[in-house]
Amino acid sequence: MRIILLGPPGAGKGTQSERIVARFGIPQLSTGDMLRAAVAAGTPVGREAKAVMESGGLVSDQIVVGIVADRIEEADARRGFILDGFPRTVEQAKALDAMLEQKGIALSTVVELKVDEDALVGRIATRAAETAAKGLPVRKDDTPEVFKSRLEAYRAQTAPLSDYYAQAGKLETIDGMQPIDTVTAALMTILEPHAETAGA
Repeated sequence: MRIILLGPPGAGKGTQSERIVARFGIPQLSTGDMLRAAVAAGTPVGREAKAVMESGGLVSDQIVVGIVADRIEEADARRGFILDGFPRTVEQAKALDAMLEQKGIALSTVVELKVDEDALVGRIATRAAETAAKGLPVRKDDTPEVFKSRLEAYRAQTAPLSDYYAQAGKLETIDGMQPIDTVTAALMTILEPHAETAGA
């Protein structure tokens, strides 16, 4: 079972990913974690990534896809995986599709958590105010200003993936503003048939 979770920052992808991992026993793959692991392990693609990062450059889509390609060959990902934070753009999605096709595997489904962005900004503002009221430091990511800029970046770069995967017949959507357990139940309804066909 190979899943991509889509949704803007604050949509609850992390929470739902943890529940999918617990239910189906497949790993959640974060590109940041995979990149650091590949660099630390000194794999060929990891060495390439390290050279780019040390020169202050941005790691190319080709390198990131290479790191994903290596990671999904590992034993724990043979039965499936959840991709978190990747692909971020349609170009990355196309590169991912090509790589998976080379390996003779396909995505099971892409699930998008649809949310009300204004409500999310309100949530973040409330959380920041509550944190500050307790005398605790407010994380930079948790300020409404930073959150709004992250939402704008998502809208510009990642939101077009919805259409891309819808045209491919892979997209399922869930109302991410529902209670967490309700979202989980909807997710499991979508994923269970894929688990059966994947033998997970």
